[in-house]
Amino acid sequence: MSNDTLAIILGGGQGSRLFPLTATRSKPAVPIGGKYRLIDVPISGCLHADIRRIFVLTQFNSASLNRHISGTYRLDRFSGGFVEILAAEQTPDNPHWYQGTADAVRQAVRHFTQHDAEYELVLAGDHLYRMNYQQLIDAHRAQGADITIAAQPVDADTATQMGIFRFDRDGTIVAFEEKPKAERLLQIERSIPEGSAFATHSDELPFMASMGIYVFTRRVLVDMLHREAGLDFGRELIPNALGKYKVMPYLHRGYWADVGTIESFYDANVMLGRPGAPFRFWDPECPIYTHLRHLPGSLLRNARVSDSIVAEGCYLQHCRIAGSVVGLRSAIGSGSEITESVILGADFYEDGEPPGDLPVLGVGRDVVMHRVIVDKNARIGDGARLVNEQNLEQADGDGYYIRGGIIVVPKNGVIRPGVVV
Repeated sequence: MSNDTLAIILGGGQGSRLFPLTATRSKPAVPIGGKYRLIDVPISGCLHADIRRIFVLTQFNSASLNRHISGTYRLDRFSGGFVEILAAEQTPDNPHWYQGTADAVRQAVRHFTQHDAEYELVLAGDHLYRMNYQQLIDAHRAQGADITIAAQPVDADTATQMGIFRFDRDGTIVAFEEKPKAERLLQIERSIPEGSAFATHSDELPFMASMGIYVFTRRVLVDMLHREAGLDFGRELIPNALGKYKVMPYLHRGYWADVGTIESFYDANVMLGRPGAPFRFWDPECPIYTHLRHLPGSLLRNARVSDSIVAEGCYLQHCRIAGSVVGLRSAIGSGSEITESVILGADFYEDGEPPGDLPVLGVGRDVVMHRVIVDKNARIGDGARLVNEQNLEQADGDGYYIRGGIIVVPKNGVIRPGVVV
């Protein structure tokens, strides 16, 4: 076990951009890829890097996240490793909830400074990527940095939604701007100057953006949290640190996605089943871990499935699935056609008739769905058509929401038979 590093995973705020998926759960607890949760990505990365002391900071709807972590990550009690949730708490010294990423770490500092560590690895809980954190920490140490920030090349459109770095020729970060406007990007032109010694840019990806992944030397982090009044790392503490501390980049050129909106969550899921997908949960050396379930293999009875992921315990009968993700325990009735959709599955099997006049659990018969997210334990009645016929970008309906043109059926939601959306 690496005894020089402690990991802190930020559980995020209310997750309003992911509503209704975050109506009853925190962002890190949102299911993804058929059987995983977002929190599994950074925790698995830590375990592969032999970082086994991990705090998860959260404050909204943390019950399901707590259940998942306590039931999944039971580390060897003799090793000293742990994965522990630190929910926001009001104290006599501070009656406020977390107000931002830096404020969350500031309020939790009394917990993690009880553990000896030279470095603090600060991670986001709602990103999809694969990174060797040990290489990141080794780079931090080799550069003699006070703060190291993982950075990724992006195009101009993406840059307006992220924090953008500018570097000197030696690779030191000299400026940081949060979500610059397009006019400002034209002035900046590129993050890395011509003739730099540490890296170069492509014309297609001229800007370097923060991935929200930080390594702090502990004494520097504690000093910053006490001296700086800012609430957020990206907006306040990191820009204020430039010139005071040695702030260095760690360039990451693999796949990375911020899964913080309905649109980005949808895109990250449907991408998984495509040929040559840039990310996969399975890896021969570094798999993503999740809760171990004792479920049977899925039963596909005369079902046609293409470019899709079907998790364990599903029952697909005389249906067609294309470009979709079908989550745990999903039941899909005969005659249904599901394309480019994400079904999160169910927490239980329904034995016998559904209660009252409700449709069956899962997707009924002769249902048509295109570009739909169906949250857990939802019921889609026979003959329903969820295709966004009016091409709406935003709407709230009876048993569904539309966000970014994507229909979302919330957890425990009900779509009555024959409904057309």
